[in-house]
Amino acid sequence: MHLETFAYASPSGWSVSEFPRLDSPQTLVIVFGASEFVDAPAPLQELRAAYPQSAMIGCSSSGEIRGTLVHDGSLSVAVAKFDHTELRTVVTPIGTPSDAASYAAGQAIAKALADPTLCSVLVLSDGLNVNGSKLVKGLNDHLPESVVVTGGLAGDAARFQRTWVLREGVPEPGYVSAVGLYGDRLVVGHGSKGGWDTFGPERKVTKSKANVLYELDNKPALEVYKTYLGDRAGGLPGTGLLFPLALRADDKDENSVVRTLLAIDEAAQSMTFAGDVPEGYLAQLMRANFDRLIEGASNAASMTQRRESQGDVLAIAISCVGRRLILGERTDEEIEATLDALPKGSKQVGFYSYGEISPFTDARCDLHNQTMTLTTIAER
Repeated sequence: MHLETFAYASPSGWSVSEFPRLDSPQTLVIVFGASEFVDAPAPLQELRAAYPQSAMIGCSSSGEIRGTLVHDGSLSVAVAKFDHTELRTVVTPIGTPSDAASYAAGQAIAKALADPTLCSVLVLSDGLNVNGSKLVKGLNDHLPESVVVTGGLAGDAARFQRTWVLREGVPEPGYVSAVGLYGDRLVVGHGSKGGWDTFGPERKVTKSKANVLYELDNKPALEVYKTYLGDRAGGLPGTGLLFPLALRADDKDENSVVRTLLAIDEAAQSMTFAGDVPEGYLAQLMRANFDRLIEGASNAASMTQRRESQGDVLAIAISCVGRRLILGERTDEEIEATLDALPKGSKQVGFYSYGEISPFTDARCDLHNQTMTLTTIAER
């Protein structure tokens, strides 16, 4: 595999004088960019024109990652030409932001990419008009357990107004896209870690519907949540990014998933999260620990190193916008931590997201919030 990374920023333009000459049916172009490129897509059109034969996938972000730095208002690009791996892309509309539509989108992608030689799927979704849990379930229900599925939900800084996914090189809202990677020479690593501290008691989810939480311990969920936030409750739903929810099936479950708050309903005293909050689960609030967030990013990168590979290694870092808001000026530290833990010479691109998709370890993929998720791609 031959790999190059570069960027675009206004008004300086592209960071390279000419695009790497790597166009081919076995070339993957990945691009992450600011949401405003939906209004000014010319640089994306240039990129598509330079790589007409290549598989191209991308989405909007809440901060673009390239190397050890995070940028805003830019494009971060990786171009990987494989020697032994075949590629296939698929884009499907979500339609409406319903649970059924999100599941159907995952199902459609899985069926379109299905093949005995399928090794891995990278999926990028509209970040607002989707139930990420149902999207993941649609993928899991129709893909073999051996297929590694990773990816994320598109971002829009902390605005939550509009996100886009590339469809034939054009940034558009309301779609889910994916690329399938095929062959037995592909080496894919994955890791996902948080680094948040839990606080307060665990409470039982006594009333919920999909990703809407109504009651905790038979009390109005929003009322309980506000009690713990204190003065920060006035800033909801924005301040909810700083206090995610940890969920586990029961007290014997060692793996918890994290959910980020997207919206509140004062009349119903309910809270809408980025993924499902199942009834009967145990829920506990979380808050940031700066050093542990950075350590978690490093641990996520370490988890990716499982098999030997040769040549270039592409690292795709997808971290939650909530982590960026918490870390502030220290955000670059978690990006540096991931690259430091990766094999020497790895090239890193990525974005800050509204949700991360990755297996816990070797299990089926799940929707995560408030994690740093790493995917490494190489050939042997």
